[in-house]
Amino acid sequence: MAIGKNKWDALKEKMKKLHIEEEDLIEQSILSSGKGGQKVNKVAVAIHLKHLPTKIHIKCQQTRSKELNRYLARKKLCESIEETLDGINSKKNQMRVKIQKQKKRNRRRAKKKQEES
Repeated sequence: MAIGKNKWDALKEKMKKLHIEEEDLIEQSILSSGKGGQKVNKVAVAIHLKHLPTKIHIKCQQTRSKELNRYLARKKLCESIEETLDGINSKKNQMRVKIQKQKKRNRRRAKKKQEES
């Protein structure tokens, strides 16, 4: 499955906004592990990206397609850098806080229900 030109362009635009240059990336193709059969074991389809300025390492082996893994690795890198820049306001942190609130609410309900019976 190939990635469309518009998706690559959108990703490159996002990388430009985050000041991620292709020259700052070290990309290696490595053998992946796990499911996938002989193709995964013989062909280097997993991608290891290292962003030199931030020293962030990303390894992507989600698919058996090298091109798709390259795209997904860069996308993960952008998300990781956004998370470090946003800090508390990041989407990941907001989801974490939301889940904590839900668990707290559920614990209160369970405790109240237990006290009633």
